[in-house]
Amino acid sequence: MSVNSEQVDAEQFEKLVIDELDLLPDDMVDGLDNVIFVTDDRPEDGSLDVLGLYDGVALTERGNYGFGELPDRIILYREPLLGVSADLDELKEQIHVTLVHEIAHFYGIDDEHLHELGWG
Repeated sequence: MSVNSEQVDAEQFEKLVIDELDLLPDDMVDGLDNVIFVTDDRPEDGSLDVLGLYDGVALTERGNYGFGELPDRIILYREPLLGVSADLDELKEQIHVTLVHEIAHFYGIDDEHLHELGWG
């Protein structure tokens, strides 16, 4: 059984994401430059198998990245995260892991390295 969208609406989900973001270590979030965090119900293609997405230029790839660039986005998808969570505590854990995963992409850490670190 999973948490359903009636139990956690979009506003409640956004608050959970903010709460989990506040719990992340300072050294992980202090370096986030020109990044916004966004929540959405599901990816544009409607799939439910993507929990989050880093949409931007990784720090390691930013060569000519300059003033006036649109902010990078880290998106967490409510319906897929609800679908993989049996209860509210598991949802919070899944949000936490997804935030760490997508922030790692900002820092240029790829999926393979994340798996090696136990976060993939």
